[in-house]
Amino acid sequence: MHNRARYLIFFQYIGTKYRGAVKVPPHQLGKKGVQDHLEDAIQRLRPVNPVSLSVSSRTDTGVHALSNSAHFDLQRKNDKLPFTEDVLVQALNFHLGTEQIRITRAHRVPHDFHARFRAQSRTYVYRIALGISHHSLLPLTDWDLCWSLRNTELNVDAMHEAASLLVGTHDFSSFRAVNSDLPFKNPVKTMDVISIQQGNSFAYAHFHREIPSWELTFTSKSFLYKQVRRMTGAMVAVGQ
Repeated sequence: MHNRARYLIFFQYIGTKYRGAVKVPPHQLGKKGVQDHLEDAIQRLRPVNPVSLSVSSRTDTGVHALSNSAHFDLQRKNDKLPFTEDVLVQALNFHLGTEQIRITRAHRVPHDFHARFRAQSRTYVYRIALGISHHSLLPLTDWDLCWSLRNTELNVDAMHEAASLLVGTHDFSSFRAVNSDLPFKNPVKTMDVISIQQGNSFAYAHFHREIPSWELTFTSKSFLYKQVRRMTGAMVAVGQ
């Protein structure tokens, strides 16, 4: 046991082909979760202990992550010394192969560290592109990376006013979705930040026309299931 190490890893992914961030139950066919592929990569390092990843933040099917985190324990065979952080990152990325998942960094952490419960805050960004009658009119660099609307403009002042009403501690029951696979959570949450900022298409300098874009950013210690999606929908409805 003295050579068992606990690691905190940070990773990013394009979520289009994955069924969310966390593990998919074995009886469910089809797409796998990001966690399934991460655990497969860790298993290829041939640890002595069973592989079990604890992910700090859930994301839904098709949602991407610039930076998510998770922790896991790893003990090597024959009492070999633990991997250094750099070697671990390189090895996991090698075993992830062509999956659209990449480890960005790793840290050794104490054995009582927990990625989910030690998280200080979580931030989600919702990108909106305007004046798009069909998603095929978006540049390829924005496919599956934004919500496209027919509207050519939004009443952003009204959206700011709506956002100001959501900031702070409230019962967000109206913005939750019920999921029988998830335990009941207290609907009272504290929204630390809701910002609305003008954005850009990833191909704005190379596309044949300008695409008006906005980015809605939400920061809180925790969120309810699909809370961000529903708050975004409500704020856009106010702005239409």
